[in-house]
Amino acid sequence: MSRPVLIALLLAIAAASAVATALILNSRNTGKPALTEEQRAVREKFFGSSKELPPIKEGQEMRPRW
Repeated sequence: MSRPVLIALLLAIAAASAVATALILNSRNTGKPALTEEQRAVREKFFGSSKELPPIKEGQEMRPRW
């Protein structure tokens, strides 16, 4: 097998696997229903609300090291 034929074959296999993966992932997401209001309320109670945290009165703020 020549080099260009091998490269074309590998590209075709990669494209086919990418298409198959996309189709599988899309088929799983379509059957998932949205959360009901009751489920949203339970999740909000468990994880907390999106309220802003109170400011730090004493101590040093943690900052990223980058």
